[in-house]
Amino acid sequence: MTTSKNLLDDLNRRRETAAAGGGAERLEARRARGLMTARERLETLFEPESFQEFGLHAHGVVPENTGGTRVLAGDGVVTGLGFVAGQTVAAFSQDFTTAGGSLGTVHAEKICAVMDHAERTGIPLVGFNDSGGARIQDGVESLSGYGQVFNRNVRLSGVVPQIAVIAGPCAGGAAYSPALMDFTIMLRDQANMFICGPDVIRAATGHVTTMEEIGGAASHATASGNIHFVAESDGAAVALLRRLLSYLPPNNTTDPPHDLSAEIAVSTDKGMDALVPDSPKDPLDAKQVIARLVDPGSFLEVQAEFAANIVVGLARIEGCVVGLIANQPMVKAGTLDIDASDKGARFIRTCNAFNIPLVTLVDVPGFLPGVQQERGGIIRHGAKMLYAYGGSTVPKITVIMRKAYGGAFLAMCSRDMGADMVYAWPTAEIAVMGAESAIQILYRRELEATRFPDEMAAELAEDYRERFASPYYSAARGFVTDVIEPGRTRATVALALRTLLSKRETRLPKKHGNIPL
Repeated sequence: MTTSKNLLDDLNRRRETAAAGGGAERLEARRARGLMTARERLETLFEPESFQEFGLHAHGVVPENTGGTRVLAGDGVVTGLGFVAGQTVAAFSQDFTTAGGSLGTVHAEKICAVMDHAERTGIPLVGFNDSGGARIQDGVESLSGYGQVFNRNVRLSGVVPQIAVIAGPCAGGAAYSPALMDFTIMLRDQANMFICGPDVIRAATGHVTTMEEIGGAASHATASGNIHFVAESDGAAVALLRRLLSYLPPNNTTDPPHDLSAEIAVSTDKGMDALVPDSPKDPLDAKQVIARLVDPGSFLEVQAEFAANIVVGLARIEGCVVGLIANQPMVKAGTLDIDASDKGARFIRTCNAFNIPLVTLVDVPGFLPGVQQERGGIIRHGAKMLYAYGGSTVPKITVIMRKAYGGAFLAMCSRDMGADMVYAWPTAEIAVMGAESAIQILYRRELEATRFPDEMAAELAEDYRERFASPYYSAARGFVTDVIEPGRTRATVALALRTLLSKRETRLPKKHGNIPL
């Protein structure tokens, strides 16, 4: 006779089986290596007792070589919802202890179900990727499962934030879901991500390589630019996840979590004045400027190790969430190149999608010259920056600190590219090109004939700066809102942000624009 106690006992046994994943021995083996299990990652992410699981009792079945079948508890993935700092977040966590976290039919269905819920309810999606790839036994159905996940990644793009954590292997088709998400965090020593592994590359091309060279976190963070953050452990990745979510709105119809309760401090920062080098030839460290501009400790740099000649990241200025884009003169003189353009454009569009105001700090001598850049498509890549800024409707504030020359001046969000406010320091130089180059062109014949000495050329260059490249020249013609002391930058930007938060801008109806990819 079946009793209520029997039914409750059966329920508890089923829950224990699901929680065991690939078995107690495999779970303990992971813990012994300092790794979290799939469930532990979610438990660490979510507030205590807030996790609501989807598909707890779902399972997959795979054939055995002996002719029998094997049941996969949960089919190798844990899915559900929970609270992160009071905000509801949807998540999936692949379980490597169950069939290597491979994606089969039920596995894909569970991920798709939680993605659909995120779409319906307008909440962020987090994915812990720890999978050997497609499940061979499921044949084309596993490929179909990937297609369904990718399609949903695209549907959710720009609607809710999507964050991927590469916590283990992420091989073949599995790598494309993280690539379609907004931010990717990768564990340094326990994760890898690749399309073709070293053995396949060697067989196909004869080139001998290592997993770290093609698929390790260091490679993706510095060379390929495929990831945004590197974490040293599961715990560090989850802490980074929580911090990243603290800057993002739940969806594209709401504002980011600004804290506008405090009054704006309008004092002058003498420390900012002190950062400006006496000589225009000496580099200005953009990160030092950012540190004084934003609320203390609030800057979260994105892709810090990739294309370091441009700095991007999230921060708060007097409580207002912002996306920062800054040229970094300490690297490649702050020029824009192919990688910097890609990095900047992608970040700008991410911020715009989620209503995050943009603050741009400009010190750019131009696009990086060179045959490799030209043949690599710097025109197309540089156009991405123009497209990203021109297509952004969020509040946009630009501060021209020093050099702003030629097309790079436009690519760093000039007034004509949609900046709502453009401020310039007295040290700013805004022109078609640098003064020395301009003099070489304007007075080429005289210089070639050596009709006047170098001292006179220097005087002509200085005269050119004062007459045509000074910030006052641009301000007089409406290209600059105001010329400010460096020490007034934080107060000026903070006040401008508050006045611009009510900005609403619509564009002509269309399916979408055609970004130069």
